[in-house]
Amino acid sequence: MNDRVPPTAPVPLATLLRHPALGLRQVAGARETDTPVYFVHTSEMEDPVPYLLGGELLLSAGVHCPEAAGAGTYWDRYVARTVQAGAAALGFGIAPVHDTVPRALVEACDRHGLPLVEVPRQTTFTAVASAVWDAIAERRHVELRRVTEAQQSLATAAARPHPVPAVLRQLGQHLGAWTALFGPDGAELAAAGPRPPREARTALGALVARLRSGPSSAAGRATGAAGEELQLTAYGLGGPAGPENRRLALGVCAPRRDGSDGAIVGVAVVLLSLLTAQRVVAAEAERTAALVRLMLGAEPARVAGLLSRSLEQAGAASEGPERVGVASERPERVGVVSEGPEGGGLWTVVRGRRRGRVRDDGPLATAAFAAWLGTPLVDLDGDALCALVPGEGRIRAQPGWTLGVGAPVPAAELARGDADAVRALRRAVAERVPLVRHGPARAGGVASLVDPDEAGAHGRALLAPLDGAPVLLETLRVWLSLHGGWDRTAVALEVHRNTVRQRIARVEALLEVDLGDADVRMELWFALKWA
Repeated sequence: MNDRVPPTAPVPLATLLRHPALGLRQVAGARETDTPVYFVHTSEMEDPVPYLLGGELLLSAGVHCPEAAGAGTYWDRYVARTVQAGAAALGFGIAPVHDTVPRALVEACDRHGLPLVEVPRQTTFTAVASAVWDAIAERRHVELRRVTEAQQSLATAAARPHPVPAVLRQLGQHLGAWTALFGPDGAELAAAGPRPPREARTALGALVARLRSGPSSAAGRATGAAGEELQLTAYGLGGPAGPENRRLALGVCAPRRDGSDGAIVGVAVVLLSLLTAQRVVAAEAERTAALVRLMLGAEPARVAGLLSRSLEQAGAASEGPERVGVASERPERVGVVSEGPEGGGLWTVVRGRRRGRVRDDGPLATAAFAAWLGTPLVDLDGDALCALVPGEGRIRAQPGWTLGVGAPVPAAELARGDADAVRALRRAVAERVPLVRHGPARAGGVASLVDPDEAGAHGRALLAPLDGAPVLLETLRVWLSLHGGWDRTAVALEVHRNTVRQRIARVEALLEVDLGDADVRMELWFALKWA
């Protein structure tokens, strides 16, 4: 594969061959079912090399080669150049020039091992390209969902009393792999998952020894007990250097390596670096802030700065390497370094905004908030506060702060709890009150008389004209929640009141409704709650 191929989720050629609407048929070349197709390119040029990046399904109707010209060595040169360009496969369209796939082309593809696919007369090249893009989008969606679920479970594991073994277990489950934490001396400190053969563990240890100072990784292969190939990867973690300038490392031994595995391991590397680094009070504040953001769905790259500052502060306060403290099944090697709230059960998200000009966002202020809220998971960033309180925390008003409190939610629904807390904070700001709670719908209310699926379908249909306009949807939601108050909505959204009026007018035009009608407002609020 050409190095210029972008990191796109590929589609196996076999998926296209099985597509019922395309009717494609492989007639020559390598029969590997997992040949990856990254994109589609149509070209009738004699030499395709200047126009290909590699990984394409190259589509051609043979316009560049009439029947008479294809009798000699023409097709052999064409296929050789296509292989040289790194194309994944060649799709040959029947019509308008050729009634069948030229025999010389079939033989050339067999010689060079290039998969040759016959595109029937009724199938357009556009249909093939559309099928590839749809398949790529679906695979990408599946990968993103897998990464999101893994990130949530890893962050939740990091909040447990014994976080390092919990993170290793979750990582091993998501990858179907054996995961291990190695000390600066190369010793295995903790591990989770099915234990691989000694040879594989030795090879993984050799990769760990090759890691350079600072962020680094190394990859290799080994043979499993049943003769299968194992993928080995080692990742250097942050923190003070140990003997020979070596650091803690994460080792992964997996039977396969998917495209989304790297993103999942990246989350684990960030969390393990945060959990195992020696830290002072300031570094602890940075760690908890990063953990809160990860649990609420932030990408690992967005918290990399917090991680770097945390490690710098920890390094400045230390005189040398320390043994990482983790809890595992091997107590003689490790000890407990931190105790946090259980990751299971319910969580309450708190969002806050500072009032006045007094600013104290240092680590001691973070510690004070942690004590006040009863949770170590506090992210204090300037005038903004975000905290995760385990259980149904009793949150009280705090002098100098405006707070919004979400309804208690399970860990898997933290994003919803965060959205509710943000809306509650907006209402508190607009109504100039110190605290607003977002309460769950009352049991036995009118909403309980409606089937949730039918209500959701009705809401989505009613709001369909606003698809692709999240700003208008949020403005409508805030405006309705504040009973149509222009000034309070402007304060909550931090925009001018004329902007609110323009957006609401646009909503009326798109939905073709009169928002001065109380029945219309009630129906739209119902739709927003259920859509």
